[in-house]
Amino acid sequence: MIGLPLVYLLAGLMFGAFAVLSALDRENRKRFGNAAFWGLFALSFLFGDHFGDLGNGFLALALALIAGTGQLGVGAPTTTSPAEREGLAATYGARLFIPALVIPVLVLVGTLAFKRLTLHDAPLVDPKQATLVSLALAALVAAILAQVMFRQPASAPLQEGRRLMDLVGWAALLPQMLAALGAVFALAGVGKTIGELAVMITPVDSRFAAVAAYCLGMAVFTVMMGNAFAAFPVMTGGIALPLVIGRFGGDPAVVCAIGMLSGFCGTLLTPLAANFNLVPAALLQLKDRYAVIRAQAPTAVLMLVVNVVLMNALAFHK
Repeated sequence: MIGLPLVYLLAGLMFGAFAVLSALDRENRKRFGNAAFWGLFALSFLFGDHFGDLGNGFLALALALIAGTGQLGVGAPTTTSPAEREGLAATYGARLFIPALVIPVLVLVGTLAFKRLTLHDAPLVDPKQATLVSLALAALVAAILAQVMFRQPASAPLQEGRRLMDLVGWAALLPQMLAALGAVFALAGVGKTIGELAVMITPVDSRFAAVAAYCLGMAVFTVMMGNAFAAFPVMTGGIALPLVIGRFGGDPAVVCAIGMLSGFCGTLLTPLAANFNLVPAALLQLKDRYAVIRAQAPTAVLMLVVNVVLMNALAFHK
């Protein structure tokens, strides 16, 4: 049965290729730092199951050490120049978007189809991982399609991918690291502790206060964690389940959906969500690295207030 191992294999091979290409980039003074960083990240995908918790912990520390000591730098991948990209844009026009648009279409088709495909009366693809498998295969198909349509060399996807990873740097790892941190917090009982504190400070008979505590807590904890998915198990286990759902009878589907959206409001406000807020500023070469956050802040605060009102109005049918 096809599942996450295929996705990990493709990701590991991709980052391994980035490591090799980085090591061969003589124009980059920090090429060996880049090679070590992406090589270790590739190992985590390819052999992480065999390393165990201790081995993966040392690997994460090594990644942090490489990035924290400034060993990463922007290389000079063999790719098209700005003038060549402008020429390709003029030649192909809107057709440049076809490979990108193919990805969501294939993901949708694959998600629906893979859940029904069987081989010898067994699922061909793990139904729980159908979307991720579809996404990995769709990205591979889109890369091949782009090469065929635009007549680029075989190394183009890897060189362009390396160029993007060099620009993003260590921030590319933040979603994975922060999601793991959220799981660690949940296992360590942080959610239970937060729930006990919430019970102490939240008025016992105030449903609105419990709703507000959950929504605001999701946003604040996301600001601290940089990832709403990391905040969700902690705040939902600590506040939503015992108070909003358990004590006041809130609809779990509505509470969790709006709660996650409240967390996304926090994502708009934190530099820890570097891939959303700092990377765009770097790619656009903005003088103010927090310009994206400043532009998003009014919308985030307004949406958070709206979420509190919506949850209080929609989650309690009785």
